[in-house]
Amino acid sequence: MSHDQHLIESEISSETVFKGHLLHVRMDRVLLPDGKESVREYITHPGAVVVLAFLDNGNLLFERQFRYPLRRVFLELPAGKIDPGEAIIDTAQRELLEETGYTASEWEYLGVMHPCIGYSDERIEIFAARGLKLAGEKQLDHNEFLEVVELSPADAKQAVWDGRITDAKTITSLFWLDKP
Repeated sequence: MSHDQHLIESEISSETVFKGHLLHVRMDRVLLPDGKESVREYITHPGAVVVLAFLDNGNLLFERQFRYPLRRVFLELPAGKIDPGEAIIDTAQRELLEETGYTASEWEYLGVMHPCIGYSDERIEIFAARGLKLAGEKQLDHNEFLEVVELSPADAKQAVWDGRITDAKTITSLFWLDKP
């Protein structure tokens, strides 16, 4: 936006510092709005989706999954990484089936969130899924272990307030429950 020009930083140079299976770390030299230079280090990420999956009884599907960086089990909504060239709705449908065994007859795109704007370009696309049908067993990746549970929307919100849910994508998605 033209009224933001006084805030914009411009890339002078960019280099890859680390290239992993999922994440890449970059270090850029930038020109600041005041004409000085600085360095920006950040992670590039392929993006992900998260799904508010509504059961016919009004409850939501959640997962309990161990997350290695924090060495603990988290309570979170079904989610997963967008594969190269994959449409985000296809990612949402694939991840719901793989992680929970459910398919949905109705899909609604809700919005996007950026979980770590200070050091990553990751985006997480938020979907609602309704008309769930159990299609079979979960189809987890070989290195993925999780437990599917259901919570009412009220219990999910309470889990945020009492600290049982601390995952940013889940908390952000739960805000959509109160959309006017």
